[in-house]
Amino acid sequence: MSPPGFAGKYYVVPRARHDALIAAVYQKRGYAPEEAQAAAEMAGEASWHGIRTHNGIKALHVEKKVRAGGGAAVPGARWRRLPCRFEASEIWDAQRKLGQPVALEAMETCMRLADRYGIGQVSVDNAFHYLWGGGYVLRAAQRGYIAYTNCTAGMAEVVPYGGRAPTLGTNPHSWAFPTQDVVGFPVLIDWATSIIAMGRIDHSRREGVKLPPGAAVDAQGRPTVEPKEAVALLPFGAHKGYGLGLVNELMGAYIGGSLPTLRNRAPVPGEKQTVSLYFQVIHPAALAGGSFAGGRTQLENVGAVLADVLGHGNEGCQLPGQVEAEAAGRSRAQGGLLFSAAEVAELGELGAEAGLPPFDLAQLKVAEY
Repeated sequence: MSPPGFAGKYYVVPRARHDALIAAVYQKRGYAPEEAQAAAEMAGEASWHGIRTHNGIKALHVEKKVRAGGGAAVPGARWRRLPCRFEASEIWDAQRKLGQPVALEAMETCMRLADRYGIGQVSVDNAFHYLWGGGYVLRAAQRGYIAYTNCTAGMAEVVPYGGRAPTLGTNPHSWAFPTQDVVGFPVLIDWATSIIAMGRIDHSRREGVKLPPGAAVDAQGRPTVEPKEAVALLPFGAHKGYGLGLVNELMGAYIGGSLPTLRNRAPVPGEKQTVSLYFQVIHPAALAGGSFAGGRTQLENVGAVLADVLGHGNEGCQLPGQVEAEAAGRSRAQGGLLFSAAEVAELGELGAEAGLPPFDLAQLKVAEY
């Protein structure tokens, strides 16, 4: 039986070859080897976990699009730590450094702070998009922490509830919980606050499929299911998604971000047009009240709660993060990353930028579901 929404023919690209291609293109664009490697590593993690909207193809297109608009990341930039009087908090100025290496270091810093203080947070001003937020919190959860991140998206592409013009980013939230010892994988709650991510439009256009109804609007603000017509998105859950998207804008505003409609657009004198990032890690022991029913340990209690949620006739329900865990299982079983023929072709086109030869589909392993 094919996984829901995954039926079809896929080509298996070795992880090492994929990561080397992505890193080579970043280096061709002027980024330092360590920056390029961080970006390639997180792109590979996204594809490993079945994230097709924020993979390496998306990452390189975002970098190119933003650079063309004058808002590029600065190759070789060094983030700097700003003064902060709170011991469990750090405030950084990314100085427009590429987002993935900044995010990886920020999450590591949060874990170190959580080990010492029970909780740690890092806010980042003057940042560049870090792509798949779920990848950063997933890493922390796999090491035993509760983790969260949000960011303001690169551009205002979402119409607020009841409005007509896009003035919000897709503004994702990502949480992960270290539940792997009770359900086999970390619970991962990772979503854009729009009905679909903007990357879904790019993916649908590439694959020749329509968008879900009610997810996007055209240039006149009319609903459309055609990827080529879609210019803006709608929030999920009406006012609820709007409110969650607004959280990111407000967090960004407190950090130092400016007007969402100016982010990564043509330069405006005297304005800030960069994104803001926020990271938080909690050590589970810092939450434990010590009085769990039935003499359960904290971990046993977490397992009991999840079992209760999925009981009472709900045994067929999935937990958030299960889809990503199953995708990782398919990648592991196939020995590489799964891409459609159209995605393989696009990877080849990107690789050509760095002088790499295209992929030969006949030489790639095929996986059908």
